[in-house]
Amino acid sequence: MYESLPVATVRTQVTVPLRFPDGYATTARVFTFHGLVDGREHLAFGLGDWAAAQRRGAAGGAAPLVRPHSECLTGDVFGSQRCDCGPQLREAVQRIAEAGGFLLYLRQEGRGIGLYPKLDAYALQDAGLDTYEANVALGHGEDERDYRAAAQMLAVLGVERLALLSNNPEKVEQLDRLGVTVTEVVPTGVYVSAANADYLAAKADRAATRTADQPSLT
Repeated sequence: MYESLPVATVRTQVTVPLRFPDGYATTARVFTFHGLVDGREHLAFGLGDWAAAQRRGAAGGAAPLVRPHSECLTGDVFGSQRCDCGPQLREAVQRIAEAGGFLLYLRQEGRGIGLYPKLDAYALQDAGLDTYEANVALGHGEDERDYRAAAQMLAVLGVERLALLSNNPEKVEQLDRLGVTVTEVVPTGVYVSAANADYLAAKADRAATRTADQPSLT
């Protein structure tokens, strides 16, 4: 059964030129919203010919490419090597701009636990816990991210079907429960460094476990 959500509305939209440290540049149509269930300031970035991609998907053609990307101040802004969030954000923007679709920038730092607790979790990881164990040790869930607001945003944007740019099977599970059809899962790159190898291994182990528990998309 699909989870029922209140209807959100577009608050404003504005065109924003984007440029990344490696020189890649594009333009996004940035949407803000009223009525999101968690009250946070999430953003949708329409990239490439997003309007044509939305129309094509609504007519039953190829679905627009969409990535729900959870905010990571340390990785997205400061280039932290402890995670792969910054490189995944950079990759996602270019791939979506080329295909047409949306990047949903979700304000749920540290898998939903917040910035300060995320840094506390880093200290526990330095003591030997993995990223999920550290969250639990702090009294949080392993992953507290919630994609209800993402589903509301997609509904406002007229996206009922999407190709999901992600390596996280939990996003598929939550979006499906919220009535969003994932036509295919498009994997993102893996950006390994000496500082994030254990972090990426823990993510891969968890993703493999969740994938084994889910039916395949056919």
